[in-house]
Amino acid sequence: MLTKKVIRRERIKKGIRGKISGTSVTPRVSIFRSNKDIYAQLVDDVNGVTLASVSSSKLAAKEGSKIDQSKAVGLELAKLAVGKGLSAVVFDRGGYMYHGRVKALAEGAREGGLKF
Repeated sequence: MLTKKVIRRERIKKGIRGKISGTSVTPRVSIFRSNKDIYAQLVDDVNGVTLASVSSSKLAAKEGSKIDQSKAVGLELAKLAVGKGLSAVVFDRGGYMYHGRVKALAEGAREGGLKF
């Protein structure tokens, strides 16, 4: 059963995805946030390929607050992207508001060397 909150986020997400798209040169950073973890992917929409993915559930250091874990996910994603020769990305917040864990992930990615 879909709640009003989920339906609203899906509508916002479709609006965002209509405006942005990732390529192999500037991939899209796609975010998914659950109650427990946060997930981030580098996506090439032209070829339909995921270039890299990171989640807080896969990180070795699972300590600190969820915001600290989100920042660590951003740093790890940036490290993977820079290792593949990518420096510029397009940020897709996935219909979530840009604050809290989503903002922390974005700041971590910027600190790691990604530009968006």
